Amino acid sequence: MWAAFFVRHKIVILCKPTIIMKLYYTVLICAAVLSSCKQKETKADSKADRPLIGAWHLINSKSITKGDTVTTTPSADEEMVKIFNGTNFAFFTHDKMHGKTAKPVYSSGSGTYTLAGNDYAEHLAYCDAREWENRDFKFTVQFKGDTLVQSGVEKIDSLKIDRIIIETYVKLK
Repeated sequence: MWAAFFVRHKIVILCKPTIIMKLYYTVLICAAVLSSCKQKETKADSKADRPLIGAWHLINSKSITKGDTVTTTPSADEEMVKIFNGTNFAFFTHDKMHGKTAKPVYSSGSGTYTLAGNDYAEHLAYCDAREWENRDFKFTVQFKGDTLVQSGVEKIDSLKIDRIIIETYVKLK
């Protein structure tokens, strides 16, 4: 027995029904195999290997200048968040009174970063304190559960800034 395919009243292919069924089952099996394939997560994509990515809330910040240690932020009426994706970071500080205070606070900046083990480096490309823009800073980071401790030197000769900072963040859920 032969079967014919018709396309707009024209005969396209003539073949036996068993050939059509074999072709149908072959296509069906190929579709099932392809749809069941799942791309394996690579080591670079693993969340465990990229602990920095996400949003972090600053809970403590210290600045050490010539041996004097000062807790710098956050004050009781301010908060700061730092956000990381695979290549960029951004930070935002604001007062909790939404600017309705005698001294409103808003500060922000962003740029690129690299992380190799515990060695963390930032290139601050944008900042509301414009004299800080296009500067590079090197830090060390430590992860303890949902806590990040970033420490290192902030040095800008033209601004007479030379201090060690230690910032402690908790990862936002």
